Amino acid sequence: MSAQTSKAIQKDIVVPPMGESVTEATIARWMKKTGEAVTMDEPLVELETDKVTLEVGAPVSGVLGVTHFNEGDNVTVGAILGYVLEGATTTATTAASAPVSMPQPTSQPAAVAPQVLSPAVNRLVTEHNLNPQSVSGTGKDGRITKGDVLTLVNTPALQKAAPVVGPAREAGLREERVKMTRLRQRIAERLKEAQNTAAILTTFNEVDMTNIMQLRNSLKDNFEKKHGVKLGFMSFFVKAVLVGLKEIPAVNAEISGDSVIYKNYYDIGVAVGTEQGLVVPVLRNTDNLSFAEIEKGISDLGKKARDGKLTMEDLQGGTFTISNGGIYGSLMSTPILNTPQSGILGMHKIQERPIVVNGQIVARPMMYIALSYDHRIIDGKEAVTFLVRVKECLENPERILLEV
Repeated sequence: MSAQTSKAIQKDIVVPPMGESVTEATIARWMKKTGEAVTMDEPLVELETDKVTLEVGAPVSGVLGVTHFNEGDNVTVGAILGYVLEGATTTATTAASAPVSMPQPTSQPAAVAPQVLSPAVNRLVTEHNLNPQSVSGTGKDGRITKGDVLTLVNTPALQKAAPVVGPAREAGLREERVKMTRLRQRIAERLKEAQNTAAILTTFNEVDMTNIMQLRNSLKDNFEKKHGVKLGFMSFFVKAVLVGLKEIPAVNAEISGDSVIYKNYYDIGVAVGTEQGLVVPVLRNTDNLSFAEIEKGISDLGKKARDGKLTMEDLQGGTFTISNGGIYGSLMSTPILNTPQSGILGMHKIQERPIVVNGQIVARPMMYIALSYDHRIIDGKEAVTFLVRVKECLENPERILLEV
């Protein structure tokens, strides 16, 4: 076995470049353990930056050797996280690298290897004085998740049965302290930056969604059959926004020093809520996309966001943002700017309300829409005109096709 190990070549696992201005990441979790067999490009470790979560794959096939950092450690671009023994076998590596342990008396049961906990789970276990072996893990390979710990501490019957390390602290069962992730810290910084630097105002309007809903219902089956994607509302909103942006260029601009940069392209950010926080992937060159291409693009970006597969390129740039709080039931809100952009459109829940049409009170599916804008470069008249144009295009979809 030693001969097999001697032939193995160490291939470093290196922190890759993570995009412009990103130089540091936190190790969220190791997905393989030392001594386990790995294949080339198989995910080994998950890194969390202030923008995205990314996986670092195995440089070669072989066995994971020594790792130099633990979960929760901060690492920089180019740092060597550990190495893979190329060409090694699990048996050979285990024999060569496994620590020597003292033999256990035959009358004693074998010791249970301690489970490696994620930083968040470890903090919870420590704060609540729990023995990790008392927590039933429901994660992959029996890993203990944050939810497993919270279920235990919030269930009286389980609390009585669970052994604790040291005296239980009553205060610890009533509150929870969890360090913010890098992504959450970055979100907080950007939102505060928007409030500190931009003169943010919000203007509102409401849209009668009757015509779009009728159009969508009549064509959605044929649309999906032809294009392989569902016809949603987002493509209509993107197309309506394009009409407004072309008429009011300031909404698609940004401030840089003492200059205003007017952009003649339309890269629309679409806010997506994930378990890690809000991210805004960007759909490029939307003025050149069809309804089907917009729906496919948004669907793909949303899936990548939920699966944690977004790249730095997916998140960079963007000239305007659309946020749909309506999917969570929001009736009205004041969206905050995604700096350095100067405008963001907020969509909301569609709700039947009584309105007056031709002197008659009728029930119509209505949606409140909101435009938050940077008043430093967008005047009130421009903001209102933009939002009215969006409203007109949504209430009369044929205007979208004619861009009027």
